[in-house]
Amino acid sequence: MSNLTLKAQTRAIIGKKVQSLREKKLIPAVTYGHGVKNQNLSLEYIPFEKVYKEGGESTLIDLVVDDRKPVKVLVQEVQKDPLTDMITHVDLRQVKMTEKITIEVLLKFVGEPKAVKELGGVLVKTLDKIKVKCLPQDMAHEIEVDISSLNTFDDIIYVKDLKIPAGLELLENMNEPVINVMPPRSEEELKALEEKVEEKVGEVKTVAEEKKKVEETEAAAAEGKEGKEGKGVKESKEKK
Repeated sequence: MSNLTLKAQTRAIIGKKVQSLREKKLIPAVTYGHGVKNQNLSLEYIPFEKVYKEGGESTLIDLVVDDRKPVKVLVQEVQKDPLTDMITHVDLRQVKMTEKITIEVLLKFVGEPKAVKELGGVLVKTLDKIKVKCLPQDMAHEIEVDISSLNTFDDIIYVKDLKIPAGLELLENMNEPVINVMPPRSEEELKALEEKVEEKVGEVKTVAEEKKKVEETEAAAAEGKEGKEGKGVKESKEKK
């Protein structure tokens, strides 16, 4: 992967006022790191989005702040608006090339398992990324996992089976399953699932009906009580 470069500007606007930046298609950001002073920045939306799509969170980026000398950073966290899915804030971690860091590397599954192609099984992924420790220059953007060896439903690829590039130290349980193939459901199992769904729907209807009956009973009782109270008041007035 070619070197990724990202430009940024120092940011004086903080707090709720950062919304004004977002309206200008700028993203509030912050850089931090071991022995590094935190710095508030703003990033142009489209250039950052392009770099993030290409590099993700496991690729070194050359960050240029105010046209100064580039520094190496990783995208540590990206916050998004839950309604619009627009990026609202970015955390960038500045790294030192001589210090090991802990990152999560994506797993890229390649190949076609016989258990899926010929036996109609279903792939079950337990892990889609793994945690490793390494020097920044040894980082891997992704690790390929050849799943063509999954010939039967008993075959499982474990963490210990992964081909880890040199310089990466695995921080996962070596006996943790990564991916396997489950047999397709039988007609009996599918029918049983459908019956369970129908039962649950029936239970929901029954609960709703009972709730409605209770509400109607309570409403009727309340009306009766109001009627009695009204009659009592009327009789009291007539006696007076």
